[in-house]
Amino acid sequence: MEGVTARVSEGRGSAVLLSARGLSKSFGALRVVTDLDFEVADRELVGVLGPNGAGKTTLFNLISGDQRLDAGHLLLGGQSLAGTPPHIRARRGIGRTYQIPRPYSGMTTFENLLVAAMFAGGRSERAAYAECAQILEECGLSERENQPAGSLTLLNRKRLELARALAGKPRLLLLDEIAGGLTEEESGQLVALIRRIRDRGMTIVWIEHVLHAIMSVADRIIVLNFGQKIADGAPSDVIADPEVRRVYMGIEA
Repeated sequence: MEGVTARVSEGRGSAVLLSARGLSKSFGALRVVTDLDFEVADRELVGVLGPNGAGKTTLFNLISGDQRLDAGHLLLGGQSLAGTPPHIRARRGIGRTYQIPRPYSGMTTFENLLVAAMFAGGRSERAAYAECAQILEECGLSERENQPAGSLTLLNRKRLELARALAGKPRLLLLDEIAGGLTEEESGQLVALIRRIRDRGMTIVWIEHVLHAIMSVADRIIVLNFGQKIADGAPSDVIADPEVRRVYMGIEA
């Protein structure tokens, strides 16, 4: 199913925002990502699935610049990302969240957003204030703006993680298991927020193990196994694929 033509939903852009060709990464003798090719269209939401150890988070680290490629090429908006460190990639429009939220615990929720807006988004403190207030409202954190980030609940830390990524004004938003560890109700709230962000035109790549969450919003799904792409296509087609069911769900054909 690797050859399935990528689906771009009606109303999504057809221009390619992110292009990956021949991506490879090893840690010693362990190959984590192997000769990986894919594209993400402007305004598309692409889900990334795979068992633990499939190379999903390493892929995000390669895109964000947290780790260096051994081989391959990454283009954002047609421009090479080769040799650019994470802070430059953030300025060029790559925002991301992490599996485990990483707020500045001693700073308030609002101050966390200001840091992202000023250093990732490149805006002055004055210009950042109004935008950060708007993002807090959108993410349901307005009532927590003066609360130390380290005292937030898990759901609100996840919201803050997303809000900080948005404060950098990304063109491409990378979400790494943002629904993980939440209750079904909390997960539903977060999915509704991500859907609203998607609907206003944000391009999103989302790693997730909460299958119903990603299935409800994804335009397309890519499945990795041992660092290789085994499927790429419409969510319903991918989940029905026998190899995906065997590798990801443990269901033999």
